[in-house]
Amino acid sequence: MENYRVLLFYKYVTFSEPEKFVEDHIVFCKSNGILGRVWISYEGINATVSGLLENVELYKHEIKRYNEFSDVWFKEDKYSSHAFKKIHVRFKKEIVNSSFGSIDLTKTATKIDPHYLNELYESRKDFLIIDARNEYESRIGKFKNAITPQLKTFRDWPDFVDSLKGLENKTIITYCTGGIRCEKASAYLIEKGFKDVYQINGGIWNYINEYPDKFWEGSMFVFDERRIITPNEKEELKHIGKCHFCGTATSYYINCHNQNCDIILLTCDECKTKNDYCCSESCKRSKNQRPVFHG
Repeated sequence: MENYRVLLFYKYVTFSEPEKFVEDHIVFCKSNGILGRVWISYEGINATVSGLLENVELYKHEIKRYNEFSDVWFKEDKYSSHAFKKIHVRFKKEIVNSSFGSIDLTKTATKIDPHYLNELYESRKDFLIIDARNEYESRIGKFKNAITPQLKTFRDWPDFVDSLKGLENKTIITYCTGGIRCEKASAYLIEKGFKDVYQINGGIWNYINEYPDKFWEGSMFVFDERRIITPNEKEELKHIGKCHFCGTATSYYINCHNQNCDIILLTCDECKTKNDYCCSESCKRSKNQRPVFHG
């Protein structure tokens, strides 16, 4: 039974007492069976949490009792268990690590709904659609014809924007998982002189919930125990990632079990087992192996 819920939400807003929030919120979460991670900052909140349906309803009420978060949009998925093992509530300098410096977040891109994106594709309008996520996320899923920068972290976004010089008048659409990164990414583009910039309202999450099997290709990486969401039913749209070893279509990620390596690795189920959950022969020989849990 899918009697658990996973919530993804954020809001950029001036928040005056983040340290006090941390103290109160950790107590609330532990008292009400909420697990996940909540980052709070003077610039807002960024969270993904899970819990039983009745506890998640209490949690949403708790968040909305803060005036600053009274209009938060909770992106909500059904699930059969907790999507996390622990609860972390922490004060952060930024709710998404970017190190961009001061960005005017009152000048973010215009938000477009998923149906409008479909219209752009179907009308064959000339536009650039750009992924604001990390490279390992876009490797397993992206929008059709999207530009997928090889970002190691979101901090690499300014260097990528430098490569777009000369395209300041192009129509650009940014996207990310739920909207938080492309909100800051689009504001950065506008600050750098790009004139026709948009972002997908609610990010990939909103699009794939409304339009599976349309213009989204592959799976969506998520930062909880689920690891991926595979929304499409059409076989050719289910997986665009390739197994590190054999090239089979897959969206399955592991971390190399040599803990001295620990790289994130795309692998099919057969190759995962055959290679002892490691990325190479040298890693298989390492004595510092992560335990394999069966069951």
